[in-house]
Amino acid sequence: MKRLIIEREVLKNNVAVVKDRAAGAYIYAVLTGDGFGAGIVELAQLLREEGIGRFAVSEPGEAAALRKAGLVEEEILMLRCTADREELGQLLDLNVVCTVGSADTGMALNAVAGERSTVAEAHIQIDTGMGFGGFLSSEPDRILSVYRSLPNVALSGIYTQLHTGGRRDGTAEAQLAQFRQVTEAIHGAGFETGTVHAAGSFALLHWEDALLDGVRAGSALLGRCRRTRGDGLLRVGHGEVGIEETRWLPKGHTVGNEVLVTLKRPTRVAVLPVGYQNGFTVGRSRDPGLLAALRRWRSGRKITVRINGQRARVIGRVGAIETIVDVTDLSCAAGDTAVFDIDPVYARGFVREYR
Repeated sequence: MKRLIIEREVLKNNVAVVKDRAAGAYIYAVLTGDGFGAGIVELAQLLREEGIGRFAVSEPGEAAALRKAGLVEEEILMLRCTADREELGQLLDLNVVCTVGSADTGMALNAVAGERSTVAEAHIQIDTGMGFGGFLSSEPDRILSVYRSLPNVALSGIYTQLHTGGRRDGTAEAQLAQFRQVTEAIHGAGFETGTVHAAGSFALLHWEDALLDGVRAGSALLGRCRRTRGDGLLRVGHGEVGIEETRWLPKGHTVGNEVLVTLKRPTRVAVLPVGYQNGFTVGRSRDPGLLAALRRWRSGRKITVRINGQRARVIGRVGAIETIVDVTDLSCAAGDTAVFDIDPVYARGFVREYR
């Protein structure tokens, strides 16, 4: 059986680090993608135990899962805007804070709330350069019209998404400046902005200026964001599988996937029932460029697993559903457990287990 292990104590450590970095700002725990693969309900329940009571999702079904699990008092923010009336009805039924990022989505939300004789709570989304959604920072009149003309929408916050291409390229600072101009225009018109938030996990770790009223932490909670040296975060998530078989292969035999490796000595190998289709070694680096490709190549030559506390090196490339490791000098047998790092967001075919 393939098991994806989520370590409770490691998660708690990362929550403490995020709280310290947030410096008193509200924390929205981002739970998109089934809690980044850690399980949206299990992760939210643990986070609630650690004092986090605000969550962010991207689908009505995610909000429904949280409410069904008993998280009924906690704030849930929908991180994308929608004009789909069915989705908006679901979000209102679930008491979710919606996102308004355009005149169309604002009017749709206002209409659905009006039909239900209720007031929908929402945050304004501002596009400061990412392009995924939101009012442009250069159109303050359209933004102010939302405050003036939507009687069935109560605006309780405003946010943007910061580009995270690099620490010193000035992009984030420019985006923050645009965002501040918007919030100042809103205040100048006599309206309150409510909770103001801009920082995701990367900005949380790299730019103190982005720590406004709130922060949105997702991958940082699992320690799988782009990190800083000595940040205190720990990686959450490892895989466990049993060895299928061990066998001796002669010198000169070839093993591997796509690119074959010729064995230079008689080698005892163990076959593991896990491959890239399960997410093993997937997502090791998303950075572009020649140097990043070289780092991926070098790290690929050093992929290891642990068997009975001993390190075993992967031979050749990881296969689709199986992987071969060198156990010539190790004490192990079929059925013994191999342990390896795996990013939960890419894990497939595993039984998830919190420990």
